[in-house]
Amino acid sequence: MIRLVIADDHPIVRAGLLALFALEPDIEVVAEASTADDAVRAAALENPDVVLIDLQFGARGTPTGADATRRIRALDAAPYVLVLTNYDSDADILGAVEAGASGYLLKDAPPHELIAAVRAAAAGESALAPVIASRLLTRMRAPQASLSQREMEVLELVAAGRSNAEVSTLLFVSETTVKSHLAHIFSKLDVSSRTAAVSAARERGILR
Repeated sequence: MIRLVIADDHPIVRAGLLALFALEPDIEVVAEASTADDAVRAAALENPDVVLIDLQFGARGTPTGADATRRIRALDAAPYVLVLTNYDSDADILGAVEAGASGYLLKDAPPHELIAAVRAAAAGESALAPVIASRLLTRMRAPQASLSQREMEVLELVAAGRSNAEVSTLLFVSETTVKSHLAHIFSKLDVSSRTAAVSAARERGILR
């Protein structure tokens, strides 16, 4: 029996997933969570095989699914983590994979694909939606256009209208470091301004 924790801040989504997995004789939902912190607690208390988690919980600034994934994977006898989300930007995908997620699916995936992904994750296998696998492959083939996780964090804050000083405060780095990251971003995206960098990143699917 695969023990599963479902973590999503939308009650209707959780209810739909509960109904879906209730039909599977080899999968038991042992807990639900509506926040990233609750997901970590459930993973520690219920000893699940897999945690199925969204990426965004509540307002910006609250712990994310990637934050929870990192903490869950650091637990003793850590369960596997499978991300199920609406977000398919490079920043989201890379952040989740680097945090230790075994799989990444979009919420428009057909039910049979999601069920198969949970079984694959429980078996220790990777479970990436085809579009996500293709995106990661493209990144590997064109590394010169790929931003590091920190560069993407800087760019996301710039896209949100933050100044260099605000970015440095939020990321606990110096303004000089922020400017250095921006210089690398401009070079990789072949642009010369913050506005152009944000625009180019959105066109390429690097930012939401």
